[in-house]
Amino acid sequence: MGAGLIVRDYDPSWVQLFQQLRGFVLPVLSDFVVTIEHVGSTSVPGLAAKPIVDIDVVVSAQSDVLKAIQRLATLGYVHEGDLGTAGREAFIPPSNVTWHHLYVCTMDNAEYKRHVLFRDYLRSHPEDAKQYGDLKLELAQRFQHDSLAYTNAKGDFVREVLQRAGWK
Repeated sequence: MGAGLIVRDYDPSWVQLFQQLRGFVLPVLSDFVVTIEHVGSTSVPGLAAKPIVDIDVVVSAQSDVLKAIQRLATLGYVHEGDLGTAGREAFIPPSNVTWHHLYVCTMDNAEYKRHVLFRDYLRSHPEDAKQYGDLKLELAQRFQHDSLAYTNAKGDFVREVLQRAGWK
């Protein structure tokens, strides 16, 4: 069994790590990528998070998703499929790169839109970000060896924030 679930206080170096990872993938995608977004809790200043950067690579067409899968493989990324989220492809990073979550999807993908809406809401509502961070720290202690229970326990808070942010 591993070390368990780790949630840490916000670390500004997560922004630099995102920039490095963006710089790593951009050269093979630059001719067709729309944007590369830092999403997830590490992208919200002041928010406690699991120290794993989440990245959404956004392209304009489904044919570009296939192209991205092929090009990311040249860097050592392993395609994992959609992992249950239709239209969003997940990747295991190369072993010589800091562990992170990388996804590729099109601009109209619902999960991408949800990621950005949630991130932007928390960035502009620091009191909600603090409340979410406190919840995450508490849940990480309670569910130290059960990441699914941890994720499920955050669900109500996430849904409430998304609703306030205008998610349908």
